[in-house]
Amino acid sequence: MNEAARAVLREFKGHITMGFGESDEYSFLIDRDSTLYSRRQSKLVSHIVSIFTGAYVFHWSDYMGIPLSKPPSFDGRLVVYPSAKEVRDYFAWRQVDTHINNLYNTTFWALVLQGNQTEREAHETLKGTYSKDKHEILFQRFGINYDKLPALFRKGTTLVYSRILAPSRPINSKPKTELCTLHVDIIQDAFWQPAKGENSLTSAQNDTEIVDEDRQRSKCAGMGMHVLPTDTI
Repeated sequence: MNEAARAVLREFKGHITMGFGESDEYSFLIDRDSTLYSRRQSKLVSHIVSIFTGAYVFHWSDYMGIPLSKPPSFDGRLVVYPSAKEVRDYFAWRQVDTHINNLYNTTFWALVLQGNQTEREAHETLKGTYSKDKHEILFQRFGINYDKLPALFRKGTTLVYSRILAPSRPINSKPKTELCTLHVDIIQDAFWQPAKGENSLTSAQNDTEIVDEDRQRSKCAGMGMHVLPTDTI
């Protein structure tokens, strides 16, 4: 999913400024000043979904050790947001959803795989519980500190372009713009505030996976694109 999303951002560099993915869904942010395809909704949706699906199939064997059982397909929808506030609210909601789903699934499968409960029993155990209750179950019964689990699963994946000065280059060199893969908090202000001076992320290669809590630049836009598997509609 992340590799397919990176293909979309590379294809539409300068037009799509951000991507956020969790589970089997990805959202993309289109620059409010972009005139790509004259901002025709049908053209934007069809081309983005096409690039995403093609890249998903093309890179499947790079990550999975088994062949595809059937051709994958994705659908998408485009929403216009009136201001930066609504853009932030949308992405914050996506990350909150990431946390809720992952916490439930982590606790559920711990009860089944380590607690010897049936799936029905696990559902009954978790019925009516709050986040604090699930944290308690994980830690007290299975010794799992949820906050120590990989950020990829707790926070999802954020893709942004960032100006980076590689360590091997002179300090006065012009920074390169690189596509960064982050697993960070995008709900709080820090992510959305521009860093002072150059971005502090460092990388020697393009498209390197970077996990960093530093502030990231992302020009807020007015259009959001949501891609999801067709079997979820």
